[in-house]
Amino acid sequence: MQEHHVVVVGGGFAGLQLVNDLKGAPVRITLVDRRNHHLFQPLLYQVATTLLSTSEIAWPIRSLYGDRPEVTTLLAEVVGVDREARTIKLKNGQTISYDTLVLATGATHAYFGHDEWEPVAPGLKTLEDATTIRRRVLIAFEQAELETDPAVRDALLTFVIVGAGPTGVELAGIIAELAHVTLPKEFRRIDTRKAKIILVEAGPRVLPSFVEDLSAYAQRTLETLGVEVRLGHAVTNCIAEGVTMGESFVPSRTIVWAAGVQASPAAHWLGVPADRAGRVIVDAELRPPRADNIFVTGDTALVMWEGDKPVPGIAPAAKQQGAYVAKVIRARLAGQAEPGAFRYHHQGSLATIGKSSAIIDFGWIKLRGWIAWWIWGIAHIYFLIGTRSRFAVAWSWLWIYLSRQHSARLITQKETMREN
Repeated sequence: MQEHHVVVVGGGFAGLQLVNDLKGAPVRITLVDRRNHHLFQPLLYQVATTLLSTSEIAWPIRSLYGDRPEVTTLLAEVVGVDREARTIKLKNGQTISYDTLVLATGATHAYFGHDEWEPVAPGLKTLEDATTIRRRVLIAFEQAELETDPAVRDALLTFVIVGAGPTGVELAGIIAELAHVTLPKEFRRIDTRKAKIILVEAGPRVLPSFVEDLSAYAQRTLETLGVEVRLGHAVTNCIAEGVTMGESFVPSRTIVWAAGVQASPAAHWLGVPADRAGRVIVDAELRPPRADNIFVTGDTALVMWEGDKPVPGIAPAAKQQGAYVAKVIRARLAGQAEPGAFRYHHQGSLATIGKSSAIIDFGWIKLRGWIAWWIWGIAHIYFLIGTRSRFAVAWSWLWIYLSRQHSARLITQKETMREN
């Protein structure tokens, strides 16, 4: 009798949690991902803003399962699923059969029908995105130091972040501190403190997923850091020279997109309904329609909690879903009753604003300021993989806190999207 074959597509939080929780189960696991590393996305903005290096928030997937002979890792891209044949199709033409399939393929940034904006306004979902944004930010200051035309220099020193969710707020706060605190003494021809950091949000407030008083505190803190917050402004165009908001054009050579997400094409592979963001509409057991042996998790899935609220696309939610699917698989293999419907347990919302302020909403308690920042930091260090990563990130943060010097300001790679 052959071992039960579980195919997991995606090495994010949901996929890795599932593989971890299946340790010791009578299964053979194939883990497929387009990249060879697991990425700790909550700290990706810190790579983009020169606080951390790439190796501090990403780990080779193969190294994580080197002592698990039942786990096979494949660097490949999935392009389709044959539900009748129980196979997935890879981009190179190969197929892989499965007994149970788990799609944990995540999401990318969405431009609401304007994909042509991506080359000039990159989003932040991958290490490549982060290093591209970091390079553009640093090059902007370097080019401004050389520029003799005041109008061009002002455009180089204007940084526009579109979208005031957690990613946009965190990016704006750190770029402001970089310009106003870290860099001023290093440049001679320009005053980096005159840089403009503009955070644009189409809605009425920043961090709309938080309660209003925490949202208001975040906006005040951003403005104290020198960020210009523009609410109720929808972006209507992005070009290499700047951003259009309604009838207003803002010259800017560095634009970052943090305004929306689009799920992977998993719904198309399965031929099942999806919501406007492309997420597969799953049942309470995280299964798409008419597919008892397929599960969809993380940012790829639309599942509700507390009646009418979608489970948020955050790391704790994805990890809970991965753990749930592992329990279902174990129960099935043991011939036991399945654990019932997936129940999401919200552990709180966190966001940082600069290097020493944050907001936390645990529901029963709400915190702000430096205490919240320390709790935020401890929580993130705890979820990093391995003692080395925890020590490296803690040391980087301590150095930055004491010296006000960002530790990852090397311009090393060629522009991956366009030349500045």
